[in-house]
Amino acid sequence: MTEAKICGIKNFEDVKIVNEFKPDYIGFVFAKSKRQVSLEKAAELSKNLDGKIKKVGVFVDESPEKVAEIAKACNLDILQFHGKETPEYCRSFEKYEVWKSFTGDEKILENIKKYGDCADAFLVDSSVPGSGKKFDWNNIKGLSENYRIILAGGLNPENVAEASKKVKPQVVDVSSGVEGDNGKSREKVEKFIGEVRLHG
Repeated sequence: MTEAKICGIKNFEDVKIVNEFKPDYIGFVFAKSKRQVSLEKAAELSKNLDGKIKKVGVFVDESPEKVAEIAKACNLDILQFHGKETPEYCRSFEKYEVWKSFTGDEKILENIKKYGDCADAFLVDSSVPGSGKKFDWNNIKGLSENYRIILAGGLNPENVAEASKKVKPQVVDVSSGVEGDNGKSREKVEKFIGEVRLHG
């Protein structure tokens, strides 16, 4: 069964929407981005989140001390690293599940092998995370047979069924693909999760 992650949660309206449709994971972005949230805001939002939804913190080359501070304050379940974090860096967060992100290019398997024993899962994204652009899914076809794969990059309610069928990821991750004018779109989130549940 493919799981769903709604990333880039920023406000209480977003929380209300995910509490209604209950994805398996939500993501708070702590790196510089138009979806960035502060520690204080994420901690406040976390308190109002359905307890069954796991909280993922998204970081890019942040100091280990800052990551640990945020993870504790926001009661995070998973740490997702999108930068040049080394295997040693990833291995240092023993209390948390760790997801390491890579670009879905021809070097993906080579990169994953370097981090095989220090990350619990691998998020595969386009070259510009959060851009809503997809990459060539053929690059990672069959990868989920040996590794836990989170597929991101350009997913939306219209293509997530095809992505799930072709890549067979354990998790599909969406952000811009379910957004409206002022944050997450209730209708798009409902449709995205519905498609995942139906075809995953």
